Amino acid sequence: MAKQSIVPFGPQHPVLPEPIHLDLVLEDEVVVKAVPSIGFVHRGLEKLVETKDYKDYVYIAERVCGICSFGHGMGYCQCLEKIMNIEIPRRAAYLRTIWVEMSRVHSHLLWLGLLADAMGFESLFMQCWRLREKILDMFDATTGGRIIFSVNCVGGVLKDMDTGMLLKIVDTVNEMEKELRPIAEAFLRDLSVGTRLHGLGILKPDQARLMGAVGPMLRASGVAYDTRLLGYAAYNDLDFEPITAAEGDSFARCEVRIHEIYQSFSLIRQAVEKIPEGPICVPVKGNPNGEHFMRIEQPRGEAIYYVKANGTKFVERFRLRTPTTNNIPPMLDMLKGCQLADVPLLILTIDPCISCTER
Repeated sequence: MAKQSIVPFGPQHPVLPEPIHLDLVLEDEVVVKAVPSIGFVHRGLEKLVETKDYKDYVYIAERVCGICSFGHGMGYCQCLEKIMNIEIPRRAAYLRTIWVEMSRVHSHLLWLGLLADAMGFESLFMQCWRLREKILDMFDATTGGRIIFSVNCVGGVLKDMDTGMLLKIVDTVNEMEKELRPIAEAFLRDLSVGTRLHGLGILKPDQARLMGAVGPMLRASGVAYDTRLLGYAAYNDLDFEPITAAEGDSFARCEVRIHEIYQSFSLIRQAVEKIPEGPICVPVKGNPNGEHFMRIEQPRGEAIYYVKANGTKFVERFRLRTPTTNNIPPMLDMLKGCQLADVPLLILTIDPCISCTER
């Protein structure tokens, strides 16, 4: 029997963008067990809901995560709108949909760049992030911010887009789609990339469901589950099907995210084509009283928002369950049996966000 040793991995590591820490139990170079330690970046953001006006807390909810900031603000606002029986204008719902799909493109391109960097493809990393800059520029033009946008509000959105801006978004999306194709080919056809990703970290469909995987990680195992099908925002009016893959390995997770970028381009074009005229916000009076539970599809997967209000301007409870919280248990299971050298790459394929997870 091989002698076991314990190797600490993280929270600082040249490959990982997030402070995740694992104690890896090894037999020679093979991982037999991974024990996580989470708790390096607790910020107490959920507690602040008790001392901030419920309208102002939107800006704190956005700061749970920089990459998914728009979705966090939207999820919080949707909960309060349900509690207060507020129906937002359809134009506001379409604007939210455009921005949240832009966030998905931003997140997936950032992740693709990190994946390329983890495998030593520096030029591919630069190309992914160069393309990502186009989306950040569009965020800047439409909201005034590149990472934190502050355009969500209870009752709708704070900023509108004129026809010229909407057409500019479509032109940018069309241009990005052309530029993405050779980059996607490098990930999907290059022998070196395939050698590193094929067969690594296989997650079978039943295992994915049992362990609660969400997002691209779940869909890469062949499970067509996407909370956008619930029809929140403007998704009821748009045509799309969940992107899936059958293999359940690291390559499949990469493939699903690449195809989801193309899907987001299509959803943005559809939303621009169908967006109605009208107001972008309705007046909100009084304080919320009640509770609501809301699910939305963040770039990393299903996020759950829970708000409990007591009739005052201070919400009693805000609770957020992020996608990474769900994806860590199946990730630990996938690590068993892999080589130590593959651990950083395998962790990266779940697209971890520890600041989201710990809040």
